[in-house]
Order: sequence, then C-alpha cells, then structure tokens
Amino acid sequence: MTCIRRIQAWAFRCPTPQPVATSFGIMDDRPAVFVRLEDDEGCFGWGEIFANWPAAGAEHRVRLLQLDIAPLVLGAEVTRPQEFFRQLEAQTRIRAVQCGEIGPFSQVIAGLDIALWDMAARRKGIPLRQLIDRGAPNHVAAYGSGIQISAGEDLLPHARSAGHQTFKLKVGFDMAVDIALAHRVNASLAGSEAIAFDANQAWSLEQAKHFARELGHLNTVWIEEPLPVFAEAGSWAALAKSTKIPLAGGENIIGNEAFDGVIAAGHLAVIQPDVAKWGGITGCIEVAQQAMKAGRRYCPHFLGGGIGLAASAELLAGVGGDGLLEVDVNDNPLRSMIFDGTEPITNGTWACCEGPGLSIVELPKAFEQYLTLYAEMT
Repeated sequence: MTCIRRIQAWAFRCPTPQPVATSFGIMDDRPAVFVRLEDDEGCFGWGEIFANWPAAGAEHRVRLLQLDIAPLVLGAEVTRPQEFFRQLEAQTRIRAVQCGEIGPFSQVIAGLDIALWDMAARRKGIPLRQLIDRGAPNHVAAYGSGIQISAGEDLLPHARSAGHQTFKLKVGFDMAVDIALAHRVNASLAGSEAIAFDANQAWSLEQAKHFARELGHLNTVWIEEPLPVFAEAGSWAALAKSTKIPLAGGENIIGNEAFDGVIAAGHLAVIQPDVAKWGGITGCIEVAQQAMKAGRRYCPHFLGGGIGLAASAELLAGVGGDGLLEVDVNDNPLRSMIFDGTEPITNGTWACCEGPGLSIVELPKAFEQYLTLYAEMT
C-alpha cells in the first residue's frame, strides 16, 4: 500500500521555430504539464497531463490539480492504481459536471494514474510494460506524426532520417490541395514506406467520402478523425461502408462506456485513446484489450511531451497487438530531451525503456528555461 505525501506539477512552454498547424487551429508553442507523485517511503512516479488545447491549458491544468484534485490525493492510501483511478473519477464527477470541464478533470486524473503506475513498477524494479505483462516485448512499431501536408515534402526526409517508415499527414485544409499533395507524397515513398492521414474532425460526410474516393487506390494505413467525434453514428457507418480505407479515432472520446459503444459499432478499425487525455494507463489498458478482442487495432494517440510518449510506448508494449506508436516529428525539446535528445527509433521500431517504471528519474535542467508555473503540494 502506498500513501501519497507529495505532489509536484510543472507547466512548460517551449517556443517552436515552426507552428504546428491542424485543421482547427495552430499551436504557436509547445506546452507540457508534468506531474510527480511521491509516497511516504520516498518512492516516486512521473506522469503527464494533456495541455495542447486551449492556448492557456497548461497553466490551468496545474491550478486544477493544485486547488481541486490534490486534496483528494494527498494522504490517500493506494493499493492498486486501477482502484484509485475509479475512485478519483467518482469523487470528481460532480465537480467536473458543475463547471463543464469533464475533459480537464479527466486529463489531470490521467496524468496522476500514469504516475501511480510508474511508481508501482518502480517499486518492483521492472519496466512499466512488464507490470502489465511480464512477457512484454522490448520494442514496438512506430510512425512519424504531426506532419502538415503542405510541409510533407520537407518533413518526410527529416522523419526518415529519424528512423520512421510510416508517416501521418495532417489534412483538412484545402480539399483539392490536400488531395494533390497526398498523391505527390505517395509517389515519393519507398517500397517499405506507408502513409496515413489525419483530418482532425474537419469534414462533413460528403467531404470525407470525396477524400477517401480520391485516395482509394493508394495504400493508405488509415484516415483519422475524418468526421467530428459528435457526428451521428449513421454518418460514421455510411463513411465506413463507402471506403476500404480503415477509419481511425479515439483521442477525443472520454470514458469506457463511450469507447465500448464505438468499438461495438464497428465503424472505427483503429482505436486511439490518448493516455494523457483520458484513462491514463488504467483506462487505456481496458480500451486496448476491448478493441483487440473485437478485432480492432489499438494505436495510442499522443502528441505532447516525453513522459506521456514513454508511457504510451510502455502501454503499447504491455497490451500487445500490431499497433503503432505515434511519435511527433516536429521539434520539441520537452519531448526529445526526455530521451537524451533523440527518440529511440530504428527502422520504424521504438526501443522501450530499460530501467524501472518509465526510466525517468528527474526532469532535464534545460527545462527550467521553459517553466511558466510550478506547484508543490504536501
């Protein structure tokens, strides 16, 4: 049993030489929120809380943890992370509904859950993936992500040099231009390479059908979030029926019940919960297992700092399957410096950590220049 006696949280913002564009907005800097839990015996664990959106999200998440959620965690006795995750969800549900911030509450709880799993694995002296499955592999397949399609011809060589063989292009800007560029990028691929597309909920049903038709003869790994997450189930079903290209999504779905419904509906072939947005390790294990049991592919979504990426890799290795780890190829020291400056990718494969837990002992000193808010709770 673990008794939590200390919580630390950091909000960072790193300037980016090139803004990261999506169909719904532009990230002018790269934020991250990291959290550290420590128990009464000095054992610790690291987690990450989603902070990409809104623009002021990182600092808000730290304050939300400090003022609303920390009092529920400090002094708590934790036997199993899974049980404590459910307890926190129940304790904060009315608060989250009262202020209409179900997402932010879920994100903070996800980060705390990651830290508890890291702590539990660290106590046993094993990597986090082996806490999920003792026979977990040491490597997982990966793909290069965050590539705006208009910059694809420039970023693909960079992604190749980083060891990637599969690439995900952000679309949803100008339909005709997106389609033309997709064909150009596809023509430049080597025999072992493949592409996926992410529309970030940009299209109507007819627009999504049109894009899929125009790319139908390409070897496309998937089209991610071609419709808004709130689109009617009939629209998703109609789109899935109209194309052989697998549809993907999940980063904006919250809760086991919602994931169960989407998995059962069958229109998503690729299920993509984000470990730092909802569920942490606890929730995402359950979703991954349910997805694979139903014949779906589990591929964790992630586009943040290095701690959440490490957790996503350990989770993917622990649950197994043929999923791919999402690795942002845009410059972000808050991600890459967690791995000593270079993500461990070779020939499209990510090498998981070797040490206990997430193998993270402390944050790099260089992060201090990006700090915008720090809170310590005891």
